Amino acid sequence: MQLFYNGSLTSSDKFTFFEKEESVHIHRVLRKKAGDIIHITDGKGNLYLAKIDTINDKKCNVILLSCEPSSASDYHLHLAIGPTKMNERFEWFLEKATEIGIHEITPIICEHSERKTIKTERFEKIIISAMKQSLQFHKPLLNPPIDFSCWITTIESEQKFIAHCQEGNRTLLFDELYKSPKKNITILIGPEGDFSKIEIEKSIQKGFIPVSLSAHRLRTETAGIVACNTVADIMSQKK
Repeated sequence: MQLFYNGSLTSSDKFTFFEKEESVHIHRVLRKKAGDIIHITDGKGNLYLAKIDTINDKKCNVILLSCEPSSASDYHLHLAIGPTKMNERFEWFLEKATEIGIHEITPIICEHSERKTIKTERFEKIIISAMKQSLQFHKPLLNPPIDFSCWITTIESEQKFIAHCQEGNRTLLFDELYKSPKKNITILIGPEGDFSKIEIEKSIQKGFIPVSLSAHRLRTETAGIVACNTVADIMSQKK
């Protein structure tokens, strides 16, 4: 199945259309024509069956035939992660985390962050592309970038972890989750320079449990993927 995305759709709509970029892809690359059936998601859990009405390189008009809701995940994973210095690495993380099934992402700016300015427009495109490729109907929420000191005072979650590389008592994330998994999980992943001692202390004061993700030291983007996969693995076992 080839999946398309239109975030403005509602279940009561009868018609919709695609703008030039997507229309060119449908028309020229996929060679779709009037009368062909396509599948669309709104990123909110709905799968639409649609028939192409008219199509050219500038616009593709479709008639919506049906809307089928899909069930949401029975848990919510929120990853707050320091963006990497190189955009390509963070984009890779976004792509793979979406494929695995992350629900919410917050880029956090920390004391040791090498990248302080973040433009999320391209990040949204990466997430949408990965959602379509992996045939998922729920688009992960990408929050605006926020300073660590602001974010840590507002976050509420049933289960909170901070993965860092400093000395001290840490348990494996897998072990912590396996013994007592909750439905609402938040994990903090630091930037390339790791969290500062003050940031770690503030997190612990706010109820975050210090964890490690591996016996090895991981890059930020790798740590994010390991965290996502660990949660997905545990939650699938605990169903």
